[in-house]
Amino acid sequence: MTSVIVSSPYVAPGNTLKRLMIQVIIALLPGTLAYAWHFGPGVIVNIILAVLFALAFEAGILKLRAKPVMPHLTDFSAVVAAWLFALCLPMHSPWWLVLIGIGFTMVAGKHLYGGLGFNPFNPAMVGYVALLISFPREMTTWYLPGLVSGATLSLADTLAYTFGNADISQWDALSSATPLDQVKTAIGQNISISEIRSSPVFGEFGGKGWEWIAFWWFIGGLWLLLTRTIRWHIPVALLGGVLGMASLFYLVNPQIFASPLFHLLSGAVVIGAFFIATDPVTAATTNRGRIAYGLLIGLLIYVIRVWGGYPDGVAFAVLLANMCVPLIDYYTQPRVYGEK
Repeated sequence: MTSVIVSSPYVAPGNTLKRLMIQVIIALLPGTLAYAWHFGPGVIVNIILAVLFALAFEAGILKLRAKPVMPHLTDFSAVVAAWLFALCLPMHSPWWLVLIGIGFTMVAGKHLYGGLGFNPFNPAMVGYVALLISFPREMTTWYLPGLVSGATLSLADTLAYTFGNADISQWDALSSATPLDQVKTAIGQNISISEIRSSPVFGEFGGKGWEWIAFWWFIGGLWLLLTRTIRWHIPVALLGGVLGMASLFYLVNPQIFASPLFHLLSGAVVIGAFFIATDPVTAATTNRGRIAYGLLIGLLIYVIRVWGGYPDGVAFAVLLANMCVPLIDYYTQPRVYGEK
């Protein structure tokens, strides 16, 4: 009689990587659909291109490293990284911009350090920052939401622009700086907040259209919390850091510092809190460390937005905090049981 010896673990884990990634994709759907509703189908085109390019890069690099391809392609980690990267791009980005950014995301952000689980920096933010520094003109060509312009580009026009077969000079009327960029520029020119609030890009609390998208990112984040895909520490600490800093300076001078709700509902703060900063590979691992990590990102976002050279700052804040994770984890380790 032959005995079969099976090693531990004897109970299959409930949360596999694939299941976690699927939960993140489900949570991304409401905000993505709201994004497409307000800014047009360019968002969806960016996501499709980014996912296809990411899977191609993933397969090619795994082949070069003599690693099994299908298990890594089907765990959806590349899909999530590409999706998050695509959401950071302007709504109508040329295909080559997506390709270069995804190349940085998958090669420099992920596989250069040994692949999933070994990368110290958030891959999607690595790709986005590389593009932001290298192609500032393309990365700042944002289009007005439908609530402001009255219309969004059709799918046919979007595809024509994406693949370089369209005259975009007629579309200049649809382009504008983001609300965050407008506020930053105005303050630099000594124009008060109240003077620029009459601009049509501003809604009740944040950027028109942007505030609704942030609401749906928040709904997706609650789904991640309810399904225990993420823990509450990082989102709460990050949002608290941004709101705390914004409230303090807004109380000091509301004419040169935007309101806390404006900072919360404009830009990438909400999606950063629930979807980007909570990346389990690059975030802090202890509960106290997660709070410190999220708080640090929130503080850095506000500092970069107000005094730095970039109007949003979420990507740079996340990457800077990623550098601090080993130190944070070292000083926030829980006490060993029985230690006095």
